Parts: sequence; structure tokens; C-alpha cells
Amino acid sequence: MDASPVAQDANLGKRANTILQTCFFAISGILPKEEAIDKIKKAIVKSYSLKGEKVVKMNFNAVDKALENLFQVDYPKVITSETSMLSAMRGASDGFVTEVLEKILAGFGDELPVSAFTVDGTFPTGTSQYEKSGIADFIPVWDDENLCTQCNKCIAICPHAAIRSKVVSNEDIASFPTSLKSVPAIGRPFSKENESYILQVSPEDCTGCDLCVVVCPAVSKVKENFKAINMHKKIDVDVEENINWDHFVTLPYYDRTDLQTTNIKGSQFLEPLFEFSGACSGCGETPYIKMITQLYGDSIMIANATGCSSIYGGNLPSTPYKKNEFGRGPAWANSLFEDNAEFGLGMKLGLTKKQEIAVDLLRTLEPLVGSELVEAIINNPEDKEILKKEKFAQIDALKIKLESLKDNEDAKKLSQLTEYLRKKAVWIFGGDGWAYDIGYGGVDHVLSTGEDINILVMDTEVYSNTGGQASKSTPLGASAKFTIGGKKTSKKSMAIQAISYGNVYVAQIAMGAKDLQSLKAIQEAAAYPGPSLIIAYSHCGEHGYELKHAVSQQEKAIDSGYWPLFRFDPSQPKGKRFKLDSKEPSIPLSDFMCNEARFTGVVKENAELGAELLNQAQDEVHSKWERLELFRDL
Repeated sequence: MDASPVAQDANLGKRANTILQTCFFAISGILPKEEAIDKIKKAIVKSYSLKGEKVVKMNFNAVDKALENLFQVDYPKVITSETSMLSAMRGASDGFVTEVLEKILAGFGDELPVSAFTVDGTFPTGTSQYEKSGIADFIPVWDDENLCTQCNKCIAICPHAAIRSKVVSNEDIASFPTSLKSVPAIGRPFSKENESYILQVSPEDCTGCDLCVVVCPAVSKVKENFKAINMHKKIDVDVEENINWDHFVTLPYYDRTDLQTTNIKGSQFLEPLFEFSGACSGCGETPYIKMITQLYGDSIMIANATGCSSIYGGNLPSTPYKKNEFGRGPAWANSLFEDNAEFGLGMKLGLTKKQEIAVDLLRTLEPLVGSELVEAIINNPEDKEILKKEKFAQIDALKIKLESLKDNEDAKKLSQLTEYLRKKAVWIFGGDGWAYDIGYGGVDHVLSTGEDINILVMDTEVYSNTGGQASKSTPLGASAKFTIGGKKTSKKSMAIQAISYGNVYVAQIAMGAKDLQSLKAIQEAAAYPGPSLIIAYSHCGEHGYELKHAVSQQEKAIDSGYWPLFRFDPSQPKGKRFKLDSKEPSIPLSDFMCNEARFTGVVKENAELGAELLNQAQDEVHSKWERLELFRDL
């Protein structure tokens, strides 16, 4: 299991930080020059031990020459420029955003008086759209619209909702700049003659992770390494692309009731109610959250465990969760590692009680508001977009009747609870450190209750947010803090444990490799009238490779049997409940593991132990697969 170039590059990045820091210490006089040189050379030796003596000598020479040519730069002690820095939060018309949030982002939050904040302490949602960080050096551009298959896979994989597509009428784009490219929309329910497909990137929100280009299947047969979308230097295209984006966002989203959302293409025309988060470039967690908000964002409540997903989900001064044009969006709250599942269960029990009260009041008022309207509201299952739209209209009609009954006490109470006549769901979000480890007791308890509640575990197999510590999800043979020499025990089989309940919907998914299977699992979990658990493979920088390779790594994880894909649906007839969505392992496990520093680091430190752990992990793959095969009869 030799270290691949990808893994070596990850190690090199860490060593480079050490080298740069040491150079700074030398320049500042914190470290003696001789001691700094010795420390730098040791870092180089460790970084390049796999690259050969010639490369090491070349780098020694580079360090020597660099230190020989160091000189002091005198800079003014007082700022003389009258040029002000460009605000990172732009385009907002809301005074609270410009007067409060922008100042917090600029680092002047301590200067704000208490009176600047709202009386109830609330903050507006959807403010990440104004935080234009513009951190990417390279961004994707839709180069060949005729080559594009309009599959929308690039939109599904984007961690930051920075690339989007819309189908609009030709009249809507008639007055737009010619640089905003469009092509006739293909596929149902679109009209090729009257409607156009547009794919557009936000230059200032894109992080340049490259995943959208990697996943694009539209490869040119004429130009080498050319696809429908390709990476370009941002400085060369940002002026034009920013103009295009500003026009693009004014275009309407397609009518949800007409879209076919059981496939990736149709689902990605839905508006994401989670956008431009502060997650790492190439994050493997956020595409799952984004997809859930596209499908159900206007009717869900989210209990979020502390961790990466709470930091990029609820940080100040901006928030990525937003409302749609009707003012509806996810209700989100963060809880601790140890009690988030119980926190979510409490939200569900509270929701259920309010729904019961609302229905009871509606029944009580039936003689006054009319049986036809009452039955229409109560019997509407809202399992399709058209029925959901009808429910909103029915509740609006009810509100009008309640307004005429404002002297009735029951009508007053119901007027404050009408939103609970809708179908709502609770989703519990968190990482593996919470779900497998510190909060596992709560997760297990929620699954045991039989409550209709959904749990999404974004599994990075390590405590990502707190610095890469091992969790009970960390696999055999991986290096992580507390198991630097390689984890000697197996990963907990949480999915198998959940299946053993018999009444829990369980799925193991990987968006980068099988996006349609991920979509199906999310929709089946949402529809299942009981507890559901989705374990989502989430690539992470802690794995030790450049994340633009995440799609191919996920594919190798599946093809090697490391991460089998499956769905267990107790609502199906016996013999059809368990679906194994990936094929029998077709490549050795080493083809997957050798690309990640978390595995190759063990081999580098102790080749004999690394080989032994790899053999154990390969045996584990075979036994895991045999066990899953037995589930086909469930």
C-alpha cells in the first residue's frame, strides 16, 4: 500500500506550513538562524522521504538560497492610503444586514449598542447570500451549452449551492445580456420550443473545489480534457459571470407541481433553502443537507448536533438556511453532542401535540367553518407537491373564516396554530462523533421509540470539527488522533444495529458515487411512517487527499466493498425490504485506501503493521459483504 501522489501532496501541505512558520520565526528573530535551518531540513526530509535523495537535496538547496537572500522590508507604521476595503457583505437592502451583520463580519461587533439588535434577539435568515467572500482562484464556467446533457449532476454535488440551473420561458430571458447562455430545455415536462435551460455559477460564492467539473459526464470527443463546464481563472471571467449571476437570480424557479423530482435532474431545479455556507471547499456533508432542503425545506424542523454541521449551519453573522418566496423555510436549532437526538425527539413530541390540538380545535369549529373545508384539510396527505399546494390554499381559506370568528375563543386559539394543520417533519442532523459515539445512546433511544422522525448522519469517520480525533466510526487501519499508529479495532456497524430493530428505515448512501440512490433513500426515509436512519458517506479534508478527487474515491469505496450501498424499508413485503444497491466488490481494498493519507501514514510509519491492518481490513470487507447478502431474505 504505497503512498499515492494524492496522499503525498496532503502530507506535503502540512509540512509546508511548518516550513513557512519556521521561516517567519527566523526572520522575526524568534529562532536562531541555524536552528531554523535544521528544523526546516527535518521537515523536508519527513515530507519527501518517498520522493528520493535527489529531490531532498534540491529542496535543501532551495532553503539555503532562500535564507541567504532574506532581507528586511520597511513598511509604514501608519496607514496613509485613502482606499477603503471592500465589504465582504454586499447587495443587501435590509438595514439590519448592513448596519449590524456587516459590522460584525468586519470585526466591529463590540462597538454595536444593544439597541442595534432586535427586541426578541432574532436574526434574519438567508443572509449568507450577502457574504461575498470570493475565495476561489478558479471557477467553473458553462463553456459548451450544446455539449451539456442537462443532467444537473453538477448541481447535486456542489457543496455550496454556487452552481444552479433553471428552466424559464424564452420571454423571460429575451432582455438579458447575451453572455448569459441558454439552450432549449430537453425532457419532460419542458417545451423545447418555448422554454430554455440555463446553467450558471456565482463567482463570489464558489469555493473552486472542482467537484462539479469532475462529476460532469459531458466530455468532448474533439477537445482533450474539455467538458460542458470547465475551470477558468476567476480573474478572467468574473466580471461577465457576476453580471450573468445577478440576472440569473431574478429568474423564477420552475413550478414545483410540474417537476419530476424522483430523479436528479428534476430535483435539482428545486430551490435550495441552504446555500453558501461556510463549510470547507469540497465539503462532503453539505450536498445532503442542501438536497433535503430542496425537497422538504418549507416544512421541516431540524435538530442539529454540535459539530461541523452546526458551525457552518448556524454561525454568525450570516446563516445559510433561508426562506422561499412564500416566507417558508426550515426551522433550525443546535443542541449539544450528548443530547441532540433527545432534543430532536422533544421537538417531534412538541410538534405532534400542537398538531393534535390544532386538529381538535378544527373539529370543534366544524359547524362554523364548514365540514367540507375541515375534511379537505384533515384528509389531505400532502404526499405530492400539488396536494401540498392545495393544503396551503385550504389553510388560507380557513384563516379567512377564522378572522370572521374573532370573538370565538377556539377560533382565536386555532388562528395561532393553523401552520400545525400542515404535514411537518423533524430531521436530526449530526456527524459520526455524535451519532456513533458521544450521542449514540440518544440515537438508539430515538430509533427505539417508533416515532416518525428522520436521522441524517454525515459520516466522515472522524471528529472533523475538533481536529481529527478518532470516533467509533473510524475504520480499521486508519490513522487519527488517539490512534495515530493505526486503529486496531473495527468500525461500529450502526446501520446493522438499526436494522435489527425491524421497524426502522435504514440506508447507507454516497452522493458523489450514486446520487440517484441518495435521492431515493432521502425520499423513502421522509415517506416512511416511523423512525429512519440515513448514514451518508462524507469525504473530508481529514482523510488526507485533495477533495476534487472525492468522486473517484467514493466510487472506489463502493467498488472495493469498503462502503456498500443499501436500503432497508420495513414497509415493503418480506423478501423485498432489503435492497443492496452496490455490486459485489470488484477491486482490492488497497485501491481505495492507498489514495488517503489517513491510511498511508500508518504504512509510512510502520510498513509491517500497515500491511497487517490492510489484510485485516480486506478480510473484514469479505465478511461484511457475506452478512449483507444474508439480508436479502428480510
